[in-house]
Amino acid sequence: MTDVLIIGTGIAGMLAAHVLQEQGALVKLVDKGHYPGGRLASRDIGPGLADHGAQFFTVRNNRFESWVQRWQDEGLVYEWSRGWSNGSLAVSPTDGFPRYAVQGGMRRLGQHLAAGLDAHQDVQITRVGLEGQDWVAQDTAGETYTARALLLTPPVPQSLTLLDAGKVPLHGADRTALEQITYGPCLAGMFWLDTPARMPEPGAVQRPNAPIAWIADNRRKGISPNATVITVHAGPDYSRLLWNAPDWEVLVALAGTLRLYQTLDTNVIEQHLHRWRYSQPTSQLLHNHLLGRGDHHPLLAFAGDAFGSPRVEGAALSGLAAGTTLAARLG
Repeated sequence: MTDVLIIGTGIAGMLAAHVLQEQGALVKLVDKGHYPGGRLASRDIGPGLADHGAQFFTVRNNRFESWVQRWQDEGLVYEWSRGWSNGSLAVSPTDGFPRYAVQGGMRRLGQHLAAGLDAHQDVQITRVGLEGQDWVAQDTAGETYTARALLLTPPVPQSLTLLDAGKVPLHGADRTALEQITYGPCLAGMFWLDTPARMPEPGAVQRPNAPIAWIADNRRKGISPNATVITVHAGPDYSRLLWNAPDWEVLVALAGTLRLYQTLDTNVIEQHLHRWRYSQPTSQLLHNHLLGRGDHHPLLAFAGDAFGSPRVEGAALSGLAAGTTLAARLG
């Protein structure tokens, strides 16, 4: 019998698992993705590499800072910048906050966190239900997972779908709060170029309210030394507009923004598109996790970037808080 089943191997789920294991709990994690990390995602393109999910993270909280300091001491995390260009070729502004990146790409941080955990990838859970005082989850292969407590860290609409499939009753106030959480999509293009890009230092442009919200040179970032690979993120409104378009049409639209930063003879050698349906919460709960109320189900908690703050740090703190709460309740 597992003490806690965690659905999702993003940073929230894995940090929660580490907290629980430190308190002696038996924890199992499952995730439909091929790699652990969730939006800590990277993709190999030719001889290069692109971060196509989370691009960096910041630190403002002491609890998360202790983890980041440990990763820096291990040579895993480094400071990339203290500010971004707004799209001009002028010197990039700074605001004093370090932006951290990961040696070998964000994916490597997910793999690092998964080490020492009982984490299972490529597992698609289809329903979560109740058997007496236990949680039972079932996957597409017919395997079942039983636990005393359940932590759900996927995007909230997906978590609610799993509970509804298992006919799990939620407290009315909990369901109301969870159903009010909304997300914006993001279309992420990755482009391997045959010439260096001419982007302002430190190799990234951030325009939060523009159709193209983010452009980053992964070579200048330091994770793709053997090839110029550019990541382009469309903003939520532009992503909604293009969402149902075929991949080639989306890639043409995203690639158009690169012209300012490349020479006339630059060619795209290879390109890929990733669709993040639940890229970033556009409304979230103020509390950093939610513990299910009522006596009609065993111990249940929700965590992730929709709880407290939509940043990577927010997801991390949510997982740490949820893990602490569940450990205390399990005794």
